[in-house]
Amino acid sequence: MQKPSKSATKLKELIKHAISDLEVTPDEYEQIMGCALDDGHLDAEEKTMLSQFHGMISNGTIKRVRG
Repeated sequence: MQKPSKSATKLKELIKHAISDLEVTPDEYEQIMGCALDDGHLDAEEKTMLSQFHGMISNGTIKRVRG
C-alpha cells in the first residue's frame, strides 16, 4: 500500500475543516483546489476526496458561502 502524498494529507485536513462547520468560503474552496493541484498530480486518494467533497456540495451537505 502506498503512503499518502503530502498534498493528500494537507487536502484531507482542509476538507475536514470544511465538513466540520458545513460551510466553505470561496477562499477555502480555492485553498482546497490549489492544494489538490499543487504538486501537478492528482493521486487516487486526492481524486476520491475531491469527488466526495464535491458530492457533499452538490447534495447540500456543505454550503458554499460568501467570504
